[in-house]
Amino acid sequence: MITIKSEREIELLRIAGNIVYQTHQYLKGFLKEGITTKQLDKLAEDFIRSKGATPSFKGYEGFPAALCTSINQEVVHGIPDDRKLKNGDIISIDIGACYKGYHGDSAWTYKVGSIDERKEYLMYHTEKSLYEGLRQVRPGNRIGDIGYAIEQYAKKHHLGVVKELVGHGVGTSVHEDPEVPNYGHPHTGPLLREGMVLAVEPMLTLGSPEICILDNDWTIETYDNSPSAHFEHTIVVTKDGYEILTGEWKDGKK
Repeated sequence: MITIKSEREIELLRIAGNIVYQTHQYLKGFLKEGITTKQLDKLAEDFIRSKGATPSFKGYEGFPAALCTSINQEVVHGIPDDRKLKNGDIISIDIGACYKGYHGDSAWTYKVGSIDERKEYLMYHTEKSLYEGLRQVRPGNRIGDIGYAIEQYAKKHHLGVVKELVGHGVGTSVHEDPEVPNYGHPHTGPLLREGMVLAVEPMLTLGSPEICILDNDWTIETYDNSPSAHFEHTIVVTKDGYEILTGEWKDGKK
């Protein structure tokens, strides 16, 4: 069931989203060669808890960590461990925070040291595809308009769209209805209405969009081992567009 959030709920979602944003900014200073993903996970969990929130992902359907840390060919759900980041890696960090029962959710892909031009291209255009999708968010448009915009942008730039993994609604659960695919047809799918809260999250690849799941039953990789990037914002549909809940608060008051 798709829910329309009240002003009170949107304010709590805004706070949760800002905690996620702050956590991303905090971690950026530690993304250097030699740090382990387990160390990043501990830093993130401590930071989230210091803000009066809890990690949304830890324990979610048995997931063992606060962060999803997906390196290079890993698309999503990488489990933090003792692997050390290396120069030339890209890492997608997916963060969720729950504040007073409401969730924020955002993933971003970062480079470690100097990366090659192909990975730079992938990261640049995956982030751009996110905003191409968000441009379609306004009352009266449909979910299919978002996915279509992302897919067409990806195709134009010869990037693979992972179709098995989708965005979603966000609220008192980190994953709610509706699903928000990164592909689709214009003017199809659920109608966008003011007060809907959605996570839009393109996951694109440099090669084949085919994926496989590792033996840990969580981590998903590209089948051909090509690099993958992941960019995600949680947004609320407003009367004339959208507001990003997992970005910077411009007024500086909160």
